[in-house]
Amino acid sequence: MEANPRSTGRLPAAFLTPGSSSFMDFLSEHQPAILPGNRQLPPMKGVIEAPHGTTIVAATFPGGVVLAGDRRATMGNMIAQRDIEKVFPADEYSAVGIAGTAGLAVEMVKLFQLELEHFEKVEGATLSLEGKANRLSTMIRSNLGMAMQGLAVVPLFAGYDVDRERGRIFSYDVTGGRSEEHGFAATGSGSIFARGAMKKLYSKDLTEDQATTLVVQALYDAADDDSATGGPDVARRIYPIVTVITADGFRRLTDDESSEIARSILERRLEQPDGPRAALL
Repeated sequence: MEANPRSTGRLPAAFLTPGSSSFMDFLSEHQPAILPGNRQLPPMKGVIEAPHGTTIVAATFPGGVVLAGDRRATMGNMIAQRDIEKVFPADEYSAVGIAGTAGLAVEMVKLFQLELEHFEKVEGATLSLEGKANRLSTMIRSNLGMAMQGLAVVPLFAGYDVDRERGRIFSYDVTGGRSEEHGFAATGSGSIFARGAMKKLYSKDLTEDQATTLVVQALYDAADDDSATGGPDVARRIYPIVTVITADGFRRLTDDESSEIARSILERRLEQPDGPRAALL
């Protein structure tokens, strides 16, 4: 696929030959060595210390879906970064939140974004939301070799299904196994605590504002019990990344909007440190 240095600037023939609408298939055929899953790692001794993203949460509401993540990355028992970004737009109507090995996860998201953009340019139409979820599943599966050596990537995928006119959430395991979650979901080290919080507070008729508050409450509870999850950091003005996906597309809440939600929760927690309580019956 390499260009002839004596050519007059023409693209190599591989770029001009009709083929698959998948960018990953294109790379597999012409430059397989640069795909993340095809990298050959030497035998490793001991545990590799690499920054890890931690907790991602999502919740649906009648008009769409909310996807949010904390800002802490850890490396063993150390805080590697306090303001890492873990939630990214995949395209106009979907987003990905990353948990696991941060460097590999960010690279996977960039390749996923390129995959969706390439498909749209070749086919002249966007993939269905389920098709996007399947493509991400394939990419996670290709990282299985890395995962077996302790470098796993376990994202959470959410988007607005324009055909069904509702928000949807997909979770994954390290083998690429895909599951659709109903109502809410969480992944990462603090997911068990975040899921427990949402289980008691979630309802199907949430408004958008209530859904954004719910996910920040869940992240707060996760940070309360999981040292790898970072809560709102008022002193450094670091707040969770909160995104909303509706029929109008992807939108990330501004820092002012996120801080307003976080500060209101912190004020209430001064009176109720364990957070809001659900009714017993």
